[in-house]
Order: sequence, then structure tokens, then C-alpha cells
Amino acid sequence: MRATNRLSAKGAAALGPGKYPDGAGLWLVKQESVRGKWVLRVTIHGRRREMGLGPFPAVSLSEARRKADEARATVRNGLDPIRERDRARREAARNLHLLKDIATDCFESRKAELKGDGKAGRWFSPLEIHVLSKLGGMPVADIEQTDIRDCLAPIWHNKAVTASKALNRLALCMKHAAALGLTVDLQACDKARALLGKPRHKAQNIPALPWKDVPGFYASLTDGTVTHLALRLLILTGVRSAPLRFLHLGQINGDMWTVPAEAMKGRRDATQAFRVPLVPEALQVIEAAKAHARDGFLFPSVRKGVISDATMARMMERRGMEARPHGFRSSLRDWLAEATDAPHEVAETMLGHVTGGAVVKAYRRTDFLEQRRVLLERWAGYVTGQSGLVVKMVRG
Repeated sequence: MRATNRLSAKGAAALGPGKYPDGAGLWLVKQESVRGKWVLRVTIHGRRREMGLGPFPAVSLSEARRKADEARATVRNGLDPIRERDRARREAARNLHLLKDIATDCFESRKAELKGDGKAGRWFSPLEIHVLSKLGGMPVADIEQTDIRDCLAPIWHNKAVTASKALNRLALCMKHAAALGLTVDLQACDKARALLGKPRHKAQNIPALPWKDVPGFYASLTDGTVTHLALRLLILTGVRSAPLRFLHLGQINGDMWTVPAEAMKGRRDATQAFRVPLVPEALQVIEAAKAHARDGFLFPSVRKGVISDATMARMMERRGMEARPHGFRSSLRDWLAEATDAPHEVAETMLGHVTGGAVVKAYRRTDFLEQRRVLLERWAGYVTGQSGLVVKMVRG
């Protein structure tokens, strides 16, 4: 019989990267000195398989041995321990019955589809705040349209966008529950929507400064503070405030700023990083911002982290302006439409928008970098008062 229990808890912790047998098919595989995983090698119906027993050191040596003994016992009974474990997990999932449990399980299943694995909380928050706080403790099978109506009625008209998101995500949770084998009313959310009626609230666009007024505002940003410099770069590049606020020196290479894909709204594919050409005026702003940089971030807040969007907005509020930082994207887009003959695809790409259907996107291999650079140079010249308005694009 092969020797077993070769490892000790203290010895396992001291081992470096490598593969170490404990005996009878149990191995400790360490990728690093401080962490690794437990693997059990078993032969099932003449086929050799490896079964993961959990991470090391979260799963201790004694726990790994206990799991290995259980798996070996399953093999002796002529069953596949991997399949049996998966079946047990499915059974446990079917036993989920409270809405809060279903919602959490649904969120975990959808994380890969969400920007940044949903860490910002924007997917889960509307559901958590406005639905789970009232219905989370109810069995999902008992939830009816009247429950949903009563839950969302207080915000249906005055917070229509948030309420609609909460209802849509609740509908996904109901479908998730049905997929787990639970009996639920898949029409409950649609029925609740009918009971709630059409929201009276109308979505409003974020106020934007007219493009003809941008040069005057840009010229007033002269004190060299983090807020003024951030607003200047926001105007010059046309990016959203989030990637700008989290701009790190490591993202800049010469006259190019590469915004990571996870920082781009609506882009989850790791290959979809967005390149922003940095014109001379933008490079001057970045150089000035380096004096404020902390931990590589160009626009740090006073205490910790980075500057908030609210900080820039409050500065504009104090000046009595209705416009908000995000509105400068509209200012740039209107300038492109009214003062240039930039093609639609180029203008939309400048804002990081993805245009065209699936076929068009599949075949398009360009991000119009050089065309965008020319336009951003003209835009910088316009906002700094150095050039005229009309831009003619050369069509290739």
C-alpha cells in the first residue's frame, strides 16, 4: 500500500512552488510559497481524473484529507465523485428559496457579463435598496405582482429610471429561480408593470455648456488646482469623467493615453481598450498635473483616492452654471456636428461610442486614431482661442 499522510501542516506551509504528494492520490500544488490548491487524483471507470478539493491554505491539510477520504469512498461505491459533487451543488441550489438568496446567486452568475465583475455595485444596488429591503425575506415562489407593485410604487414616478432597473433585475432573478427548478410566476414583473402604469417622470439629458461658450470657460480654469486641471483635460479629450478621474501615469505612453477596457462604459472585452490621442495642449495639462500626482494618479483627492465627479460639478455650481462635467462630451459632439464635416463614425468614436451592427463591428478594424487626432488638435485650438471653427476632413 502506498504511504499516506506524508505532509504535515507546518511543513506544507513552508514548501515553495511545486507539486507535493500526501499519498493515495492527494497532492498539494503550490503556485507560490504562500498559496496553492489541493488536488485528488482518482481513477473512475478506467479513466484518470483530477478533482480539486479547494485552495491552500484556506482548506487545511486535515480538511483536504477528509474531503479526499469522502471522494475515495464514493469511487469505491462505483460513482464519480466529481459528478456527485456537482449534483449536490445543483440540489443545494434548488433549495434556495428566499428572494435575497436567489438574487445573490443570480448576481454571482452574471458577474462575468458585467463591467469590472459588477464591483461598482451598479447592477445589484437598485435591486438591493428598493426590492430586497422589502421582499428579500419572502420565498420567491410566493412573490406576486401586487407585492412587486407595492414595493416599487413609492419610487415608480419620481425615480423612474432606478425603479425600472430594479424591476428588470428582479425579472432576471425570477427567471434564475425558474432555471433552478423553483416554481415562480415568470409573468409577475410584467403584471406589476401593468399595475404601476406608465411613469410620469421623463428622463432629462445632463445639462451641457454650448460649444460656443466652452473657450470662455476653459480660459477661466487658471489656478492650477486638481479640479481646474481635471476639467481642462476632460474638455480637451471628450472622455467620461470616471476614466479621467482614475487616470494613472502608467496609462500614458508618449502622446497616447490608453484607457483600460474595464474603465470604458459598455466595454467588457479585454481587447477593447480605448486609445485617446493627446494633443500638445493636453500634454501640457498632464505635465502640470504631475505636481499633484499621488500613487501615480494624476487627479488625487485631498484625503485619499481620486477626485470625485461631484467635486468638479460643485465648482461649476458655485459659478451659477447649470452645465455639468459630463456635458462637455455633448459640447464636443455638437461642435463636431456643426463646425466640422467629420464622418458620423469618426465623431462617435471620439466619444468612445461603438457604432454599427454586429457585422459592421466584426469587420471594422480601425479606431480612426489619426482622424481623431486631427479633430482633437483643432478642438484644442478652438477652446484655447488659437484657430477658427471650420474643419474639413479628407475622405479616403
